[in-house]
Parts: sequence; structure tokens; C-alpha cells
Amino acid sequence: MLLLYGVVLIAGIANAIQPGQTTQLAKSLGEPFTAGLISMFVGSAGMLAIGLLSGHLSVPSLQQAGQAPWWAWIGGLVGVGLLIAQLFVAQRVGAAPFLGLLVTAGVVTSIALDHFGLVGFDVHAAGPMRLLGGALMIAGVSLVALS
Repeated sequence: MLLLYGVVLIAGIANAIQPGQTTQLAKSLGEPFTAGLISMFVGSAGMLAIGLLSGHLSVPSLQQAGQAPWWAWIGGLVGVGLLIAQLFVAQRVGAAPFLGLLVTAGVVTSIALDHFGLVGFDVHAAGPMRLLGGALMIAGVSLVALS
């Protein structure tokens, strides 16, 4: 479990760095949408390479594809929304407020997703400690964003 938490910590660090990378590419190219497309292409190429190298890449059958709920197919669009926010908001508000708000919104939303068992998550009740944790994150990000 400790190794998994380490992977999540590295992903969090990458999540803090990526907006700067993407916006710098947009500045260098002079066009944010071109930079966003390149970022998505490089990410897709990376997924393809890792999938091929690991042997865990296959074309799903029609039956498998039909078993996925409709909302599972639009995850890439959610990624596009995040990328657009990085391109047009991150540099303006700063790295700390941007990531703080992003993570806090994610944690508060995740508490609700867990509590109600939405979008494929198992039910994990939003007990007092989880609610307090969400409230403390809101307080913390307020201090970061408003200072």
C-alpha cells in the first residue's frame, strides 16, 4: 500500500508541474489550442507505447464496449476541460491557487462520489472525519488562494 501512495504522491507532483509545461508550450507556439492538442497527442502516444510494451493493450469486443456506461466514454472530454483550464487559468491565478483549488474541489467531490457510490466507486460513508477533512481543505485552499 505504501508503494501505491508513493505513486499517488508522484502523480500529485506531476499534476502541479503540468500546467506550467502546457502554458509554456502555448507561449512558445503562440497558440494555446495547438499546445493543448500537442499535449493530448503526446499523452495518447505515451499511453499507446506503455500499453504495447506492457502487453496490456487490446481492442475491446463490441460486447465489452457495450457494457460500459455512456458516461465512461467521455472521460477524455473531462481531460480536455482540465487542459483548457491549465492553458487559460493556471498562469493567471498562479500555481498554488490553481492546484489548491483543483485538488480541494477533487477531494470534496470525491467525498460525495464515495458517499453515494457514483461513477463506479464503492460506497464509503462521508462520516464526520471525512467531512472535517473536506472542510479543512476548503479552509486551507482559501488561505492559499486569498493571500
